[in-house]
Amino acid sequence: MEKNISEIKEFLDEKVAKYNHPGFIESDPIAIPHRFDRKEEIEISGFLAATIAWGNRKMIVQNGHRLMDLLGNSPYDFVMNHRPEDLERITGFVHRTFNHTDLVYFIKALKNIYQFHGGLEKVFAGSTSETSTQPAIHQFKELFFSLPYPERTTKHVSDPANGSAAKRINMFLRWMVRNDGCGVDFGLWKSISPSQLSCPLDLHSGNVARKLGLLTRTQNDAKALAELDFNLRQMDRMDPVKYDFALFGLGIFEKF
Repeated sequence: MEKNISEIKEFLDEKVAKYNHPGFIESDPIAIPHRFDRKEEIEISGFLAATIAWGNRKMIVQNGHRLMDLLGNSPYDFVMNHRPEDLERITGFVHRTFNHTDLVYFIKALKNIYQFHGGLEKVFAGSTSETSTQPAIHQFKELFFSLPYPERTTKHVSDPANGSAAKRINMFLRWMVRNDGCGVDFGLWKSISPSQLSCPLDLHSGNVARKLGLLTRTQNDAKALAELDFNLRQMDRMDPVKYDFALFGLGIFEKF
């Protein structure tokens, strides 16, 4: 790959410029947090939207908007001030295997994080290493499930320590951390650097990365993510995850 790295970088940089554009927000799960202006509202809506970001993209966005409507279009206020009857009002929400039981626990866990642990940014920043957010994702899951929880809900928060690429949480972190002025990612979190982020690795980005020679491992797991991260950092050490736009765009829109 080394002899081609400059060509690959030039090709991917062009695709980043094409897809890192506000015109693509509406059809992407990031449309959900873009409904809000307040930091906490963006964080919570973004985390919930990322949590259900698997399957049909149109359905993800549709259910994300529906979820915000159920939370009174103020997810932070709902999380912090909900009453038992409010939780009854959201009965019936479902996205694939994520259902009302899971949502109720998520709301309680998020309240615990904001009320007693300083919020999502502080929790993630507290365990991020100099070169990776993967330890932070593991510690986040430990804290998230520190309340009594339904066993079924644990599968909705991935853990790199268990071999997962944690695609959805890495996507959420990209949204919160990257700040390139393009209007897509929010750049809300200043305590984590874009250089520490990992690429959200899924079927589409993984297949494109393999075709380009950026990934040899066949599984989309934590080991594959480490390989992809290493190679993306060869092209941009300070902002490797900008290439998520290129890999995803090539896979989804260009069927590369």
